[in-house]
Amino acid sequence: MDMAKLADEHGLARVGGRPSLPQYVKQLITRSDFTFTLAKYKMQSENERNRLGMLWVLLRPAFSALIYGTVFGVIMQGATARPDNFAPFVVIGVFVLEFFNTSMNGGAKSIISNASLVQSLPFPRIVLPIATVFQNLLNFIPTFIFMALLVMLFGARPDWDWFLFIPLVILFWIFNQGVAFIFARATVHFRDLSQVTPFISRMIFYTSGVFFELKTMVEKINPALQPFADWQPLNNVLSIARGILMKDGVVPYDYFWHLAIWAFGIFIIGFVFFWQAEERFGRDE
Repeated sequence: MDMAKLADEHGLARVGGRPSLPQYVKQLITRSDFTFTLAKYKMQSENERNRLGMLWVLLRPAFSALIYGTVFGVIMQGATARPDNFAPFVVIGVFVLEFFNTSMNGGAKSIISNASLVQSLPFPRIVLPIATVFQNLLNFIPTFIFMALLVMLFGARPDWDWFLFIPLVILFWIFNQGVAFIFARATVHFRDLSQVTPFISRMIFYTSGVFFELKTMVEKINPALQPFADWQPLNNVLSIARGILMKDGVVPYDYFWHLAIWAFGIFIIGFVFFWQAEERFGRDE
């Protein structure tokens, strides 16, 4: 007797089997409350043990900006091609890239650090990287407000362009979520990748124009590589953010559609890539 056929005739599904993509999306939507609650409590639990609590959400990027600004803006002032308004330039770069770094590193560990949950409860595993990135988005909101206040100390003033941060943050969130999907699955199959991910994020951090103007640097190295700067997604984000916030900044509006292509492309690829391994999560742990 064909047991699989018999089970199908009686409406029985294989335990741990991968649902179809539409069913998977439906399951994810029905568990949206669980996803948001998980993100909220993860954010609280990670900071409640520290005496300063949630204040570290602001202090971490602030200390990073202070250290990098001191090293590259003061100590190495004559050795680097320092852009104008270097202080707000670095503040924006460090604060904004913090959202990407925490999303990529957190996404990479979202499955392997919750092995017991994955193995004991039936739910779409993609909830875990979504909750991780949403947690980082919640952290980024007060960080953005603090960043704007710091930039205002250097002459920036609010104007209508600041509303452009709404679509920018949404696109950046979608992009980071896609990256988290990819790394979440990859680290399950290649556990050592979780040890390498911080170095990857650091390399991306140093080459995305946090401390220098990427277009100007590429122009000096090889003008033929200029499309690389125009289509580098993190440079797109930083250039738009600086154009919005910095005094006398110019917003590169064409970078919005560059970033949109990256964001939705990476999100769709990452979502499908993660879904394809759904039934393997918990078994490869």
